[in-house]
Amino acid sequence: MKVIFMGTPRFAVPTLRALADAGYGVLAVYTQPDRPKGRGQKTAFSPVKECAVELGLEVRQPERVRRPEVVAEIAALAPRVMVVVGYGQIIPQSIIDIPPYGIINVHASLLPKYRGAAPIQWAIARGEPRTGVTTMKINAGLDTGDMLLKWETPIGPEETSVELGERLAAAGAELLIETLRGLEAGVIRPEPQDPAEATLAPIIKKEDGLIDWSLPAPKILCRMRGFTPWPGAYTYLRGQRFHIWKARLSEAGGEAGVLRIQGRRATVGCGASTAIELIEVQAEGRKRMPAEAFLNGNPIHEKEVLTNC
Repeated sequence: MKVIFMGTPRFAVPTLRALADAGYGVLAVYTQPDRPKGRGQKTAFSPVKECAVELGLEVRQPERVRRPEVVAEIAALAPRVMVVVGYGQIIPQSIIDIPPYGIINVHASLLPKYRGAAPIQWAIARGEPRTGVTTMKINAGLDTGDMLLKWETPIGPEETSVELGERLAAAGAELLIETLRGLEAGVIRPEPQDPAEATLAPIIKKEDGLIDWSLPAPKILCRMRGFTPWPGAYTYLRGQRFHIWKARLSEAGGEAGVLRIQGRRATVGCGASTAIELIEVQAEGRKRMPAEAFLNGNPIHEKEVLTNC
């Protein structure tokens, strides 16, 4: 079966590799144009482009996939199916109509929950005990297409979005191959999504990382894990941004947002008479460090308050 692959982030790389390893003829790989990256703003390939070049696959990088010349180009390639994993552009109906087997998307949630751009982050941030991967046929909506296959897994109690993303990427690659084989064999029945069960996973914003100390400690810890590595979880100490990269539940209790120092350990009170202990922190303009090392160089007054600005 001849395939066109569309993807950009690291999450999409295992699926592209799986297609090549399974012997599917990848006609072309579409990915976002090269962008400046890092402090030096040097032009960098997307993770998918790096993989495609390594595999010797043809790479195409249109600024807008919906342009008529790009649609005509895809039609001329005559793919039997297309696979999309985090491409980063909306696929127009003119392209959806091209492949006989449709366009298959690997989505990192158990649809219809967590439709949108950041399903892994929000599933952790909202304290979901389980998540997974769904393959679906793309339609004109936002992750609203018919579901094909699902794979489900528990979310580890300390698992971050990075760690979970790696597991889901590998599982999604296997599920995609199983999906394509099932479609070819005619044994998969597409299942419509129930809109009443849908939830959204919007793009993460910098302000999502601001800690609300009125929340109970378990909810704050979930948001910390979900928003790693960006934007992280942060608060303000003496008017300067203060990231908390790692923390754990504490039995200390205390008033919301108030620091308590016990020896070389620091705890912060949260909502519902709960608290967290700081493990790894980063003051503004400084490197990440263990909380104990920070306390050694930055004496904290008893009952100093962490604020939201």
